[in-house]
Amino acid sequence: MRPGRLRAALPAVVAIAIAVAPQPAATAAARTKPMGLVLRSSSFKPNGEIPKVHTGDGKDLSPPLAWTGAPAETRSFALIVDDPDAPDPKAPRMVWVHWVIYDLPAQTTALPEGATAKTLPEGTREGLNDWKQTGWRGPSPPVGRHRYVFKLYALDTVLPDLETRDKAHLLAAMEGHVLATSELVGTYARH
Repeated sequence: MRPGRLRAALPAVVAIAIAVAPQPAATAAARTKPMGLVLRSSSFKPNGEIPKVHTGDGKDLSPPLAWTGAPAETRSFALIVDDPDAPDPKAPRMVWVHWVIYDLPAQTTALPEGATAKTLPEGTREGLNDWKQTGWRGPSPPVGRHRYVFKLYALDTVLPDLETRDKAHLLAAMEGHVLATSELVGTYARH
């Protein structure tokens, strides 16, 4: 092709390339696809301070939690809340477990403030926290500002009743059954 004809054909080639390129609508559709499992609380923002009412210094009520984006294959949920900064955030030596729940029914999308064994959805089982008790035990750090990590797991099964119901046994029982996870971190320091 001679140079003059190539220059004349160039606008047509560019127009064809633009026509077959992905259009903004397709890109927007890709951006609006589900983000996956997301855990939130109306009491505190991600990485924000957990209100005193949810702590050992207050009424020690569990915070309200809500989630969206669970996979369609979800059969149950599990929730573990722990403190990776114990006993001192400047020199952490252990992870302290505050709450262990499993077999939350698949249709569950929220837990109310102050959830207890009596108010948890039917079929839900509670595990032992590091006080060797069931139920929520809120933050009460001995020193410094600690992080409290709320970890929600969407599972493809309903777990059997675990005889030893601590965090380690729950994690072992969930192995190979986790479809999705989400974390929400709150902080607390005694004033």
